[in-house]
Amino acid sequence: MNFFDRLADRIAATDSIVSVGLDADRDRIPDHLEAHDMPQWAFNRRIIDATHEHAAAYKPNAAFYEHSDGWAALEETVAYAHGKDVPVVLDAKRADIGNTTRKYAELLETADAITVNPYMGRDSLEPFLSREEAGVFVLCRTSNSGAADLQELELASGEPLYERVASLADLWNANDNVGLVVGATSPDELEAIREQVPDLPFLVPGVGAQGGDAEAAATHALADGAGLVNSSRGIIFAGEESEAHGASGSRVAESRDAGEEFAAAAGQAAKRLKRQLNQYR
Repeated sequence: MNFFDRLADRIAATDSIVSVGLDADRDRIPDHLEAHDMPQWAFNRRIIDATHEHAAAYKPNAAFYEHSDGWAALEETVAYAHGKDVPVVLDAKRADIGNTTRKYAELLETADAITVNPYMGRDSLEPFLSREEAGVFVLCRTSNSGAADLQELELASGEPLYERVASLADLWNANDNVGLVVGATSPDELEAIREQVPDLPFLVPGVGAQGGDAEAAATHALADGAGLVNSSRGIIFAGEESEAHGASGSRVAESRDAGEEFAAAAGQAAKRLKRQLNQYR
């Protein structure tokens, strides 16, 4: 089975299209976890324990793990998620040429899928695309405010650049392992891209802290039962908001020392998002 077949099975088993973004920012991890050898791993393990019943996938962002202990924490996190039968998408946005991109593609020996940047063209993605069992999510229409700087540029054909990317990704899908990253902050474009490429699963970021359109995300994410809607900070740091509204006059940093409440808050946030999205799909 390739990645999207496995993902579709996971979605069916959990009745969820929620991807939990494991962006384990060391500056926001509860203070009491700093005593652990790998605080990010200690944090992620608790988040996974609290959210796995509602998670179709986990999506750690590589940027938060690119330090001396980070990759070990990431490997432990991926293995633990797999132990809960949850696939992992590494949000790395990699691509390059020659030996460099072949080395980047080795990340798929750990994670089940990866995000890639198509800016350098087809050959820069070949080592990812050739791994038939892995998932490859190609950046198409992203959720950040500056996405329009390049992605909406009109080509000589009259189409915007992001539509050309979607068309090319569809052509590159010889192994049925290609999806697109399409942000929930641009619901009209999300709908248009779904009409353009009905067979490609989407990874839809931007729901939660970025304020993306949950209805559009849930409506258009899936293709043949596979697709994901991601929330990172809105789930894993949901406890910060709860604590901030807790004891009046107390500081969040002080309340973070109290214990494991942050994980329970993350579990409730994942459950709420699951229910919200399921209203529309």
